Amino acid sequence: MDQFRGQARLPKFAIPKRYDIRLKPDLTACTFAGYVAIDVDIVGNTNFIVLNAADLVINSASVSYSSSSKVLQPVKVELVEADEILVLEFAETLPNGIGVLDIVFDGVLNDKMKGFYRSNYEINGEKKNMAVTQFEPADARRCFPCWDEPACKATFKITLDVPAELVALSNMPVIEEKVNGDLKTVSYQETPIMSTYLVAVVVGLFDYVEDHTSDGVKIRVYCQVGKTKQGKFALHVAVKTLELFKGYFAVPYALPKLDMIAIPDFAAGAMENYGLVTYRETALLYDDQHSAAANKQRVATVVAHELAHQWFGNLVTMEWWTHLWLNEGFATWVSYLATDSLFPDWNIWTQFLNECTEGLKLDGLAESHPIEVDINHACEIDEIFDAISYRKGASVIRMLQSYLGAESFQRSLASYINKHAYSNAKTEDLWTALEEGSGEPVNKLMNSWTRQQGYPVVSVKFKDQKLEFEQSQFLLSGAPGDGQWIVPITLCCCSYDAHKSFLLQTKAETHDVKELLGACQVESASSWIKVNVDQTGFYRVKYDEELRARLGYAIEKKYLTETDRYGILDDSFSLCMARQQSFTSLLTLMGAYREELEYTVLSNLIDISFKVGRIAADATPDLKDDINQFFINVLQFSAKKLGWDPKKGESHLDAMLRGEVLTALAYFGHDLTLDEASKRFHAFLEDRNTPLLPPDMRKAAYVAVMQRVSTSNRSDYDSLLQVYRETDLSQEKTRILGSIASCPDPNIVLEVLNFLLTSEVFLFLLLLLLLSQDAVFGLAVSKEGRETAWAWLKFASFEKAKEVEEFFAGRTKPAIVRTLKQSIERVHINANWVQTIQKETQLAEAVKELAFRKY
Repeated sequence: MDQFRGQARLPKFAIPKRYDIRLKPDLTACTFAGYVAIDVDIVGNTNFIVLNAADLVINSASVSYSSSSKVLQPVKVELVEADEILVLEFAETLPNGIGVLDIVFDGVLNDKMKGFYRSNYEINGEKKNMAVTQFEPADARRCFPCWDEPACKATFKITLDVPAELVALSNMPVIEEKVNGDLKTVSYQETPIMSTYLVAVVVGLFDYVEDHTSDGVKIRVYCQVGKTKQGKFALHVAVKTLELFKGYFAVPYALPKLDMIAIPDFAAGAMENYGLVTYRETALLYDDQHSAAANKQRVATVVAHELAHQWFGNLVTMEWWTHLWLNEGFATWVSYLATDSLFPDWNIWTQFLNECTEGLKLDGLAESHPIEVDINHACEIDEIFDAISYRKGASVIRMLQSYLGAESFQRSLASYINKHAYSNAKTEDLWTALEEGSGEPVNKLMNSWTRQQGYPVVSVKFKDQKLEFEQSQFLLSGAPGDGQWIVPITLCCCSYDAHKSFLLQTKAETHDVKELLGACQVESASSWIKVNVDQTGFYRVKYDEELRARLGYAIEKKYLTETDRYGILDDSFSLCMARQQSFTSLLTLMGAYREELEYTVLSNLIDISFKVGRIAADATPDLKDDINQFFINVLQFSAKKLGWDPKKGESHLDAMLRGEVLTALAYFGHDLTLDEASKRFHAFLEDRNTPLLPPDMRKAAYVAVMQRVSTSNRSDYDSLLQVYRETDLSQEKTRILGSIASCPDPNIVLEVLNFLLTSEVFLFLLLLLLLSQDAVFGLAVSKEGRETAWAWLKFASFEKAKEVEEFFAGRTKPAIVRTLKQSIERVHINANWVQTIQKETQLAEAVKELAFRKY
């Protein structure tokens, strides 16, 4: 049996064709009993059957293999926990062809939010358990023995024995339900061919809302009893999105129904199980009265993402986890396509730049990884569910679609889906389809983006009517890299009508732009050249000093699109962090955005302001107040335009922007904002439905009142805790937890951190942690409270890299090794950045001039 240990994949001499699964969960004892009969095709000479199983108790006496001629009992049954495999050895060679493998087993409804697990909910104040599955990437094996690899597709016939009063859901519609006393047996239609990680079961007490697509697919949104009103928006999105994707992929949705269900305890944002999509409550439920506009947008994009998977992932599945990005990158990209179609006024493609930025941030680390990663063991899979697979994957798809053209891309994609339906595919299969459909060298172009980590920074210089381009790998550490890419370059000169595109295939090239410049006055301050037009390329651009100055002028004069204004700022921030541009030049550029009103641009400006403020507090604490005042100056124009009160008929984006701008002003200590927030917060405490503090404004008010909380003045903090305890809305709890650690009093911060470990908060906080890799506890800890937070739980601050390494030495598991290394690398990057800022001459004079400039 030793030959099967430590292997990346299961042996290929047995192929599963059909599973007949019966499960009986005990929601009181939190256990389950199971039986599986697997139709197996023996295709090689072997006396072994090797499949996956973990955390199960196998009834060895029950195991048998039946062929057309005989029934065989294994002479040895071994569950190898280290490799999560079940090895069955038989005394004789198994006959080739189809046979049936029978296994009886038992398991535990665990509390780990993976496999077959238990979640808690309340009915009329009484706590109850529900049973839920979460099998991606490799946890179906914790529910039933199986070939738990995406390429091992089969059909599944599922039967459940459950308490008679409960709702029992699976991938397919119910075909029969028999009640026998307190229990009922529920049988479901057999599934189409699919991978094990997409099998799903949920058992509990739920309400639902229902609708149908135009071609008759029944769609339901299930939720806790009493919350059906909160499911109506997601239901609307699902109906429209399913119809949209039917046209886009040129293939109908393959199942007769689609259920979407909100789970209180759920590790991911959502999971695309075929026909039964599971969600965290915050990703599916939307409350008109208490949810912010940003929550509404999140529901729309997450629902669209999961429904995209019904085609791209479920119908056509990656062959192995190396190609995970095919699932996640594409679903991320196409979710924006769907959301833009449903809500064109949301300007969602501009917001897509946030996805691109997150991918660029992670891929700017030496401890990043290529889009395609060789997975050598199941324990390695979790590491690659990150911003590279999702966000970089989505960004390079967007770059490719922009290069090929939308129509050619869609036509080729539909061909790919049709060709590989109910089967598996690799990255090169997609490239082949797109190359055949477009006539462009897609394989050659895209291999440079998927098979090596990182991305380039393209340096641009203007000289003698020519642009000089040079590419090199960009690393946030400032260290040199040796990567080289085929880069789709787009540029425009003084006008979006004067544009040019080409592939940069070497380290350096020079291009004549005399014709493009045309009537543009090259020597005029108003002339400008923008590379990477509309930020469709996954790379950064470093301009020479003159070109950078002219772009600053173009930003002030609103000559550039919002996507280009976003890109220039984001590139400049990252170049400054990498110590390739000065801190002063970054602050000067940020000042050019003082009349910015576009949501995505201003939101990124605010995010950068927070990061710059924290770095500056470490590097130049004497300038902290002046830098805060500078940020207040930059944001006041937009704050005055938006005001505190929603305007009739205002856009969804203005509703989101108002809260972000006022939260930032509160964080930076703007007295007028703090005063107004306090007044509205106390009105809210008197009347939770007051129009003075709608959901979009609550985060701003919560952060604001915490700025004036102290050990001797804590009443507003206590009031916020009361609101937390009284609400049953996850989004409201998240807002409060994201605000209370922003208090500048370290004693209050310590109290907050201890509150997080209490029983009423810890599990909810754990869920936040699972979705947040960059923030301390997913929370905004104040600058003054960071050392307190570090002492409390040894978390990272800029000069603590060695302590981080020492703390985690011997505590790491394979799934977090890469993430830990990335975190330590970020600490070093920030520490080096701090030292560089401290050495910058004339910084104090520049900051004071910016802080007190009259706009």
